[in-house]
Amino acid sequence: MENYRNATEVQMSQMVQPCHTNYRGELSIGQLLKWIDTAACLSAERHAGCSCVTASVDDIYFEHTIRQLRISPLWYSCGKNEACVGQVVNIKAKVNRAFNSSMEVGVQVSYEDLCNGEQWNVCKAYATFVAQGKPTTKIKLKPFIPQTEEEKTEYSIAAERRRMRLAHTDTIKDLSTNSPVQFELENRECTSVVPAKETRVESVELILPPHANHQGNTFGGQIMAWMENVATIAASRLCHAHPTLKTIEMFHFRGPSQVGDRLLFKAIVNNAFKYSMEVGVCVEAYRHEMEVNRRHINSAFMTFVVLNEEGQPRTLPVLKPEPGDGQRRFKEASARQKIRLDRKYVISCKHTEVPLSVPWDQSNKVYLSYNNVTALKTLVAKANWVLASERDKVKMYTLEEDKFLSIRIEMTICIDAMRAFLLLSDLRRRPEWDKHYADPYVVAFRSVTLPTHPAKPEYTRGETLCSGFCIWQETEELAKISYYHQATSGVLTYITTNIAGLSSSFHSTFQDCEQFLQKNKDSIAIEPEIL
Repeated sequence: MENYRNATEVQMSQMVQPCHTNYRGELSIGQLLKWIDTAACLSAERHAGCSCVTASVDDIYFEHTIRQLRISPLWYSCGKNEACVGQVVNIKAKVNRAFNSSMEVGVQVSYEDLCNGEQWNVCKAYATFVAQGKPTTKIKLKPFIPQTEEEKTEYSIAAERRRMRLAHTDTIKDLSTNSPVQFELENRECTSVVPAKETRVESVELILPPHANHQGNTFGGQIMAWMENVATIAASRLCHAHPTLKTIEMFHFRGPSQVGDRLLFKAIVNNAFKYSMEVGVCVEAYRHEMEVNRRHINSAFMTFVVLNEEGQPRTLPVLKPEPGDGQRRFKEASARQKIRLDRKYVISCKHTEVPLSVPWDQSNKVYLSYNNVTALKTLVAKANWVLASERDKVKMYTLEEDKFLSIRIEMTICIDAMRAFLLLSDLRRRPEWDKHYADPYVVAFRSVTLPTHPAKPEYTRGETLCSGFCIWQETEELAKISYYHQATSGVLTYITTNIAGLSSSFHSTFQDCEQFLQKNKDSIAIEPEIL
């Protein structure tokens, strides 16, 4: 694997020119989105062997801006967070996973300081592309087979990101239903109030041949660049300053547009929080000025901040939403703001940067679950597990990394994997095989902070990053069942005796689990559609 290179990998290096920068001397986010979309499309087409179109781009979090060199008559500066005009933006794109007719492409963006050779991350993006045959028919993609540990992790979590997109809409609806607008307005300490209607922006662009890609459709990166432009204007109208784009929450392409179409861009500030604001942007296409039925092409939500001279976020004015749809957008923006942190780490694979114990709240229960699954799948994909003990066909492995200790307990038994899953996922029956499980109604598969159980000095508190079962069908008759647990050093005193062989608690629990599964496997009826 030393000389291995992903066949779908595309590397692109772009030199920053003055025409690529905005009013602050930073690389325009719109220009960066064009480059990202180009590299991702080339990668997708390498795998598909045919034309591909952008279906969506997941949330993008910008870690650094890319700034133009500031020239003084006396000196030249080339600092850590500044990339000069004439320096390089490096973009690497590769397919993470192929589904039926769509695939996920991961894109990593960094910039290179040519003064000293150092590089810094700018952002990471995940784009979904659809392969198209002729005429504009979807085709079935060949599977992508991951080879390295990194590829296996991305391959596994790509499915979680896909499921999370589906759950996201329902979660927003649930949270926005229970979010009173007046309560939020009354709890903001700010004397400046701006009506939302004053931030509204509309702009029309005519699609010309230079805006089209090699398939004749409007270049997705160009549409995203125009969307960023109108969103920036809307944000500026709220704060009367130059805002900085920090996050883009999913571009979703609903249909194509072609040369000769008109694109109508609409932007408005949906909600303003203490230090950030959300701007909603939608795009409609039409062919003729008198056309009544316009096509919804794209939509996205962008989060802006306004930085002071020290680079710290400024307090923003309060936004007064318009009645009706304005209040709906206001509440949905609040819901998105509540779950943005949890969603961020699942999408970007940065679950190890999340504080292990997070405050429990109804608003983050879905994404807390996804974070656990994401962390678990990442743990499963790791190599370098060490066999610590083996007793009665139950094996225990350990893995030490930084401040974490991970354990894996494994056995293979004669049972169908689906029946094993149904039995183990029934929490009401867990006390039948797990004597440590006393309450069938409150379970934390990873550490959470409960308001009812505050920290106390007389207790040693350890935290669990993730835990859970993975079940594989080995043969027609045999299934391999593995339990994973990753925790901090505070938990070590409770498990080291098991690892050293001085205690058999883990083994006995797993043996009880095996007996439970064998005893009850015939009591589970599996519907044909599940099989």
